[in-house]
Amino acid sequence: MPDPVGRPSILRRLASMFYEALLLLGVLAVLLVLPHALLGAFGHGVLHPVIGWAHCFIVLLIYFLWFWSNGGQTLAMKTWRIRLVTRDGLAVRPAQAFVRFLMCWPSLVFLGAGILWALVDRDRLFLHDRLAGTQLVMT
Repeated sequence: MPDPVGRPSILRRLASMFYEALLLLGVLAVLLVLPHALLGAFGHGVLHPVIGWAHCFIVLLIYFLWFWSNGGQTLAMKTWRIRLVTRDGLAVRPAQAFVRFLMCWPSLVFLGAGILWALVDRDRLFLHDRLAGTQLVMT
């Protein structure tokens, strides 16, 4: 039975996440690996791993905050016709996008527990969407 608010299936959301990961490999290669490789080649040094991880985190933060706050769709979400909105169906505010981004990490790191949460959630929301007050809808 189709969802009354047009929510994408869990499988569709997972497929979008997988596609997003593939796209982000390219984004990170350009915005993370290339500058560090050039710095190493010309500066004859290696950055501390903490700086590398912080750089990665900031690049991903900017990527997701920009897309979620400006139209509610990343590149992969456009392809899969999924949009991030508030629980009221409004555009996501930057603060909500920030909370969702921060809550995504534990959802994924703890063996996908926040993703599996959707199997028992009454609205089939991922845990980070429940905590951020957001939802994914079909466009």
